[in-house]
Amino acid sequence: MNSMRAKKAVKQLKRIEKLADGNMLLAADWKEDWKVLISTILSSQTKDETTIKISHILYKKYLTLKKLANASLKDVKNVIKPVNFYKTKAKHIIQTARIIVDKYPNQVPRDIEKLLELPGVGRKTANVFLAVMKKPAIGVDTHVAFLSRLLGWTKNKHPHKIEEDLKELFPREYWILINYALVRFGRTFKTRKRQEEKLKQERVLK
Repeated sequence: MNSMRAKKAVKQLKRIEKLADGNMLLAADWKEDWKVLISTILSSQTKDETTIKISHILYKKYLTLKKLANASLKDVKNVIKPVNFYKTKAKHIIQTARIIVDKYPNQVPRDIEKLLELPGVGRKTANVFLAVMKKPAIGVDTHVAFLSRLLGWTKNKHPHKIEEDLKELFPREYWILINYALVRFGRTFKTRKRQEEKLKQERVLK
């Protein structure tokens, strides 16, 4: 880790956190671990606003993970229809709910390898979940990928390579903050042009 480069990156990250709307709800903002995971699965390639709205309806209908595990595929599809790829996601969240109920006595595993075995859970979803659970992890979504390249934190485009670059650049205690800060910033200043302009205006980009 280059200490000067890391110091600059941490300074940029802290500034971005302050520029973003800190009260903004993200798709993964739930108290129960299973809701964090299910909503993160649903959020893939779907706006957080849509995911949050649909998640509220879903959890009102299925109050527990066990009820979701026993839900009919048709009913779940009808509830989550506004999210992208709802047919596949409906199947995945029911399957995942069943596995967690049967294999992990109602508690979502905190291990990335076990998480990646669950239907519908890729690296980004697993890492976002772990970060919400206060485990050091970096979830790389489109906001994180774009801003990390813009800020010079990485030159890579592949999410896993970006994740590795960020882990090498940032001290471990900042990993959890990266996804939260960059996603909130991205959603506060909605277009990539506005994001770049804001970072230049605030002298975060040099």
